[in-house]
Amino acid sequence: MAAHLMILQRKWSVLPSSALRHLGSLLLVLALCSVSYAQQSQPVPVGVVSVATKQVEQSMEFVGRVNAVGKVEVRARVKGYLEAVLFKEGDTIRQGTPLYRIEKGQFEGDVKQAEGAYLRSGAAKELSAIQLKRSEELLAKQSGTAVARDQALAADQQARGQMVSDQGALDIAKLNLSYTEIASPIAGKIGATNVTVGNVVGPDSGVLTTIVSQDPMYVTFPVSEREFLKLKASGSSIPRDQVKVGIKFSDGSIYDQMGVINFVDVSVDRSTDTINVRASIPNPNGVLVDGQLIRVVLQGDKPEEKLVVPQAALLADQGGVYVFVVQDNKAEVRRVKAAGAFKEDVIIKDGLKEGDLVIVDGLQAVRPGVPVRATPSAESIGMK
Repeated sequence: MAAHLMILQRKWSVLPSSALRHLGSLLLVLALCSVSYAQQSQPVPVGVVSVATKQVEQSMEFVGRVNAVGKVEVRARVKGYLEAVLFKEGDTIRQGTPLYRIEKGQFEGDVKQAEGAYLRSGAAKELSAIQLKRSEELLAKQSGTAVARDQALAADQQARGQMVSDQGALDIAKLNLSYTEIASPIAGKIGATNVTVGNVVGPDSGVLTTIVSQDPMYVTFPVSEREFLKLKASGSSIPRDQVKVGIKFSDGSIYDQMGVINFVDVSVDRSTDTINVRASIPNPNGVLVDGQLIRVVLQGDKPEEKLVVPQAALLADQGGVYVFVVQDNKAEVRRVKAAGAFKEDVIIKDGLKEGDLVIVDGLQAVRPGVPVRATPSAESIGMK
């Protein structure tokens, strides 16, 4: 190039200065074009992954919600002055843990009154029993009358009835006294208290606090009638309680425990045309929270061979989804049809075949027909 420029300069040295300036500009453009062409002809380094098949389990995703197996709204069953709140809000508690204490004085007095009435009726019953026995002995000796015996029998039965009534009143008084100690009916995590010490509480005070069980948890999700029939057909050979149930959180992370379906509703919700399905899933570390919105992933037990590529390989434009493959050391566009996700990969239904080299690294510099220098990507090494 330099030699040619020197020859041209000698031949055209006689030209006017304006023509020389135009000639110099033209030569500069030609030089830049030649440099640009030389750069473009250099192969673009890219990382590739060889398309391969994997054992893919059939799966379906639904929007679901976490529900506690046990949920209790704690209420006061007797009216009285609240003496103590015995728990720390948010703690995990056991069944029978004391929660609240109501002033006992009035209820202890009611128990003593009921005990006194029961003792009086017991004494009256003993007396009536003695009188009945005596009247029967006198009647047997023909020293008494049948009328006296009948009156003694009626008095004895009345005394017995009063004793039973007083026994019931005593039982109720003792039960009300026991209600002054409010304990947790289930094990779980306790919420905030809605009342504090010094307030008068009673059956009309509303919910004092709420307790939800933690392990296991329920996951409830609606399934459309069409999806339900599809799910039933795909899993017809395995029992319902053996369908694997996974959870995907809103940030895309996967829960590390699997559950099983334990209930399918007996009717279709007419307002939504869906069937409610419920699964039970372990929650040993308390990761799942009652009311949490999640995605439910159902997996069958029949894995199939599917072509998969990393998600990083997929691109999209107005024409749809495509990938770049290496063909004869050049980048070539392939339109593909995806059939869902599998872990970190995408299942490819059409457009690729096993062994195709798909570009996953260096895509920003790749254009159709551009020469490329392919090397295995980190993902390709990890897949081996």
